[in-house]
Amino acid sequence: MSKKVLMVVTNHEKINDELSTGIWLSEFGEAYNEFKQHGYEVTVASPQGGVSPVDQGSVSEDEPQEILDTKPHLENTTPISDVSSEDFDAIFLPGGHGTMFDFPDNEKLQKLLREFYEADKIVAAVCHGPAGLVGATLSNGEPLVKGKRVNAFTDSEEAETTLDQYMPFLLESKLTELGADFRSSGNWSTHFEVDGNLITGQNPQSTEAVAKEVVKQLN
Repeated sequence: MSKKVLMVVTNHEKINDELSTGIWLSEFGEAYNEFKQHGYEVTVASPQGGVSPVDQGSVSEDEPQEILDTKPHLENTTPISDVSSEDFDAIFLPGGHGTMFDFPDNEKLQKLLREFYEADKIVAAVCHGPAGLVGATLSNGEPLVKGKRVNAFTDSEEAETTLDQYMPFLLESKLTELGADFRSSGNWSTHFEVDGNLITGQNPQSTEAVAKEVVKQLN
């Protein structure tokens, strides 16, 4: 039986009237390709279903073709209301600033994350993907991240993007407020944390490491 991975991506495409956003393509593409290389079945879902907009800042002329080739998988995603945690072995949340807007308060996503985590299935997220963990609680009402070693896009990386002023909150600060043991490395360096079945990575540079860790645990 091949392993089944649920990738949840953002639908959010605007930071404000001037600034567009979406998913950071390499964070989706690198992980998607890693899972497919191992023969996993991948379902791509989003809060609303349909298109997951690609942040144009994440598509440069030197973007590898194998990453660009994953874009069609973002054009008609499954609504997360149609998926069940029972059908999957792992959930993976790639980032992009869009996730900061439509992940934190999504009750279905919170429920999925709780179910995956409490069933000892893998919960993985990278960069801004851990925005999905912000609203997630365990059955006892405690934040899912409380007391866990986690990693995500740091406040200093956010300041460097100059988008910090437009964000609803800062991810590192919020996770720390929730009681997470936030660990990070220097800006834009590869870093990920593993705490049991929770795997989190810092930035786009960390995607491959997180995806490989998911594979390692699934195998």
